[in-house]
Amino acid sequence: MKLFLDVHVLQSVPPNCLNRDDTGSPKTAIYGGARRARVSSQSWKRAMRLKFKEYFSESELSSRTVKIFDMVADEIVSQAPEHSPDDALKMAQEVLKKVKIEGKKAADNTDALFFLSHQQAKNLAAIALGTDKDNEKEIKKAITDNNGVDLALFGRMVATNPGLNSEACAQVAHAISTHRVENEFDFFTAVDDRAPKGDEHAGAGMLGTVEFNSATLYRYATVAVHDLFCQLGKDSAALAKAIEGFTRAFICSIPEGKQNTFAAHTVPDGVLVTLRQDRPLNLVGAFEEPIRGEGLGKASAKALEDYALSVYEDYCTQPETGYVIGNSLSKLGERLSLDPMLTRLGQDIATKFTL
Repeated sequence: MKLFLDVHVLQSVPPNCLNRDDTGSPKTAIYGGARRARVSSQSWKRAMRLKFKEYFSESELSSRTVKIFDMVADEIVSQAPEHSPDDALKMAQEVLKKVKIEGKKAADNTDALFFLSHQQAKNLAAIALGTDKDNEKEIKKAITDNNGVDLALFGRMVATNPGLNSEACAQVAHAISTHRVENEFDFFTAVDDRAPKGDEHAGAGMLGTVEFNSATLYRYATVAVHDLFCQLGKDSAALAKAIEGFTRAFICSIPEGKQNTFAAHTVPDGVLVTLRQDRPLNLVGAFEEPIRGEGLGKASAKALEDYALSVYEDYCTQPETGYVIGNSLSKLGERLSLDPMLTRLGQDIATKFTL
């Protein structure tokens, strides 16, 4: 059975710079011929992964790092304290070298970030301490089995050894504003608290500008639940927990960019969560024509609701389950608050995938 979880979020953010480009400007995109505020999928996935630490234990998660030799070496010392840290590091490097994971010259780091679960690091340590340390097949199995929840959701790509790749079960769209935006500039000055007093010393100790915009964002993410079930060892309880954690993190997280400056810590205006058997369904087409006027949040919710009902009628099946959070989107699902919705969602998932 195929099953797709779709999560749609409308969220208004005041002046912010949640995600900026190489020049410090808030990221934007052209959609429907209009410039939109944009927050990249990578930025929001990072915020989600930080949230995961509140919902999952370390043993259920992974680290994305260039220091995987250190990760494995730490596990070697934990399992066999008689080995020194230097010896453990060499053992880790030798094992990983068998599957073409090597460090930079004169460095103990890998050439690129590597996503490795903490259980996989334990498995590799056990191999390094055992008789299979030259068995490439077993080393590969240690890296590809026991994915962490975050690794299973977001995937892993290994350029030097594609056999170690892990397909992502989740996709997160770039968030874009439902309306046209123009970036603005805040001119700021800062006073030196210890500057001498007097007219001849009047003026700011520092001045500059910060670019920002404000927007009502449409956010979308989807999970191939059937694939995640397989990656989590066909454990229905683990699957339900992963889906609940993913959904909560997507709804509740917000990127950290320039938050000390803007404190744009908002919650969504409206949320739609669906389970579909036919295909994932991004509803961004509701905003191909930019929303105009005042009260963009309510107008965006009305456009999303109308568009979804139209798409259900003309192109796709109705979702088999739909839940709504907030006072809008009432025609698209049963209205629940966050915690009861997540509980029901987890129960739905566990029931469908109980072996």
